[in-house]
Formats: sequence, C-alpha cells, structure tokens
Amino acid sequence: MTILLLNGPNLNLLGTRQTSVYGATTLSEIETLTRSHAEAAGYKLDALQSNHEGVLIDAIHSAKGKSQGIILNAGAYTHTSIALMDAISSVELPVIEVHLSNIHAREPFRHQSYIARVAVGQIAGFGPDSYILAVDALVAHLSEAAS
Repeated sequence: MTILLLNGPNLNLLGTRQTSVYGATTLSEIETLTRSHAEAAGYKLDALQSNHEGVLIDAIHSAKGKSQGIILNAGAYTHTSIALMDAISSVELPVIEVHLSNIHAREPFRHQSYIARVAVGQIAGFGPDSYILAVDALVAHLSEAAS
C-alpha cells in the first residue's frame, strides 16, 4: 500500500527560504520523517517535488491504481490551479492538503484554496509536523473507508 507525497513550487528551497515562515527543516528531512511515519503505519511513501504544474498533474494521474491516497502541498498552486483541482477530481483518490504555515493567517490571497474543494481535509500551520498529521489523517480516512 502506497501514499504519494507531492510538493509543489519552491518547496525544494525549504531550510533556506523564508525560514521565519517555513522553518529551517529541509524538504529532504521532511520526506525522511514522513516516510518513516508512513512506514510505521504500514504504508510505502513515494515522494516527488516539482516546480512545474504539469509534472504534478502527471504524478496525480499516475497515482490512480498505484497509490491509495495523496498528501499534497501544492505551494502557490494551491491558490491558482484549477488544473490541479481537476486532476484530483479525475483520479478519485483521497487527498490531504498540507501546508507548513497557516495559510489562513497570512495574506488574503492565500486564504483561497482550489485544492481544499476536492480534498478530504486540510492541515496547515504545524510546520513539518503538518506532514505527520497528514499521514495520520489519510491513514485514518483509508481505514474508515475500508470498513
């Protein structure tokens, strides 16, 4: 059983980018922590980061039939990408939207999420722990759906 972890634009710069907002933890460290947590719950974790919307869409499409669910930090695409929203709707996999910062406490344009419209839920504002919480939420959702 597999979970797909997708990270969008600029998240490759974590650890050095606006550390007052996003913290000092690198994306590699987040992936390692998230992978360990998913494995402890009985899931394999595949991780991908891309600054390109089409690559993220292709990864979502490829997840159908291969992954049981997706954890997605779409970065700025959260607020702009109807295409990502449509891709999620198309594959009919549960998605947990995740953000390091609390997007609802930031600039007004960040309060809009196209991903939230098609996600099981949204976890924001807990730094790297947001990803751990997302694994727990997705595993609980999958377990509930199976029963």
